[in-house]
Amino acid sequence: MGDVTNGKKLFMKLCVSCHTTEKDGKHKIGPNLHGIMGKTCGTIPGFNFTETMKEKAIIWDEKTLNDYLEFPHKFLPGTTMAFYGVKKAKDRRDLIAFLTTLK
Repeated sequence: MGDVTNGKKLFMKLCVSCHTTEKDGKHKIGPNLHGIMGKTCGTIPGFNFTETMKEKAIIWDEKTLNDYLEFPHKFLPGTTMAFYGVKKAKDRRDLIAFLTTLK
């Protein structure tokens, strides 16, 4: 399990410009990520996902998030997300640990 505190710091550094995390929070350029664990990608109400994201139809869990965060454009070719990934495995674990707390 990762470090939730460091994960939140990483989220604030890398993700907050495009994503929110508050329950019932608004979407930004990316979807609100509250409760992301266990959801099927491309299905968060009120956000206009790319067809690529909708068609992927994977369920977000520790493994799928790790794979996505490591190489977003390889995991999901055609994504419009302007993010090139989190290279350090520890940083990915920490980010995922933080996202897991958003229930």
